[in-house]
Parts: sequence; C-alpha cells; structure tokens
Amino acid sequence: MDITVQELKERLDKGEKINLIDVREEYEFDEDNLGGRLYPLGSLPSQIDELEDLQDEEIIIHCRSGARSARAQQFLEQNGFSNVRNLIGGILAYRENERKAQ
Repeated sequence: MDITVQELKERLDKGEKINLIDVREEYEFDEDNLGGRLYPLGSLPSQIDELEDLQDEEIIIHCRSGARSARAQQFLEQNGFSNVRNLIGGILAYRENERKAQ
C-alpha cells in the first residue's frame, strides 16, 4: 500500500519514528533529503541484510518521483518484507506539497 505526501508530512511533523528509506543516489541525497536512510537502488540488493530487522515493520521508501522506489518496494516484498509503502510522487511531490501549504 502506498503513502501520500500529506500523510508522510503529518507523521513527520508529529515526530513519529518512521523507517524512511531513500533509494536515490548519494549526490541527490546530499542536495535534498527527508531525513531517511540512504540505500541507493543499485546497491539495495547488496545491503538488504542491513534491513533484516525491519522485515515485519512498516518501511516507507521514496526516491525523486516514485519510479525507483516502486522497484525497491517490489524487490523488498519479494524478499520477505511485509509492510513496504512507496511515497507517491517522491520527494518532488513532497516539496511541491510543502510549497502549496505555505
């Protein structure tokens, strides 16, 4: 099940502890990030062991626009992760939502 930018923003604003994974590249993360852990899509298969303790927890994945995170979501689900949510529209939609709210 995916998650909207509005829902994620509300939960972040409340200070909720969220397992947020960013699957963009390091240079993109350095330019702008939502405070998640960086696991670039290309290296996710080799780093999946680091996420093993989150297999039964909610994980929210995002990228720039939602395409890479959808692939990461599918990959994690195929590897036994039961509650992976893709941020619809990615960080672009998240920042756009923030601009509209101001």
